[in-house]
Amino acid sequence: MAILEVEKADSLRSKLSGEGVVLVDYGAPWCPPCKVLLPLLEELDGEYREEVTIAKVNCDNLPELASEAKVMGLPTVIVYKDGQPMEKLVGLQPKAVYQGVLNKYSGAKANH
Repeated sequence: MAILEVEKADSLRSKLSGEGVVLVDYGAPWCPPCKVLLPLLEELDGEYREEVTIAKVNCDNLPELASEAKVMGLPTVIVYKDGQPMEKLVGLQPKAVYQGVLNKYSGAKANH
């Protein structure tokens, strides 16, 4: 499964209403740290493909989702488990930080 590009607010809401772990990247195309984050998310998608869904929200196109998630800075990554926000990471973080959070909630270890 590739990174899910969220086109409509309802598609993300329905994804979050289900079970499982979803990592949502709230960013924008003009944001330099967001551009740096994308290859990290692609690596994480490869490592956690079976356990985690990774979704990307363009806050310029879907400001209501950014507002609902109380996004104050870009990029903001929120990890949801069974529809509940568990952790919010604001700003670009090292890959190991995202792996630590995903390991905590998915019960998986990355395939290194």
